[in-house]
Amino acid sequence: MTRGNQRDLARAKNQKKQQEMQKKKNANEKTGLSLQERKHRDAELMREKQRKKEEQSGGSNNQKQAVN
Repeated sequence: MTRGNQRDLARAKNQKKQQEMQKKKNANEKTGLSLQERKHRDAELMREKQRKKEEQSGGSNNQKQAVN
């Protein structure tokens, strides 16, 4: 009868795994964004960060050149 115990353990493990998967799925649905939408949003944020970084580094480079 040990196989019955193995089946019960396997069912419990699988049920726990399914619950974890459902939690992750629900978390993604709460944001309301699909994978493609998230990638697009993240790409826009990174472009904005790059623009700000270039402006900061560009401004400091111009100041250094003026001093020389």
